[in-house]
Amino acid sequence: QVQLVESGGGLVQPGGSLRLSCAASGSIFSIYVMGWYRQAPGKQRELVASIGSSGSTNYADSVKGRFTISRENAKNTAYLQMNSLKPEDTAVYYCNVASVTGHYWGQGTQVTVSS
Repeated sequence: QVQLVESGGGLVQPGGSLRLSCAASGSIFSIYVMGWYRQAPGKQRELVASIGSSGSTNYADSVKGRFTISRENAKNTAYLQMNSLKPEDTAVYYCNVASVTGHYWGQGTQVTVSS
């Protein structure tokens, strides 16, 4: 069994920052890619950022220059540092892991950007 535990969401004012964490545990081996997706009400889930095992990263155009994804391979943990947050960043953020044993999703964490 594989578990992805997300943390770090919450309410923040426009221009503020949050840091999301995603820790993978259980029978999970050889993680290829760790990523963050988000889904706003009435919209499709979209990729925010991803990071490969070698550290290569990919970002959605809407978050480039504001968000930074990183990972600690020894801890099977990924982070998403979100700066200069905007109201349009409001969504449920989901962690996703692709490994040799399959693809896994976290339960989601709410991020709300509002004054």
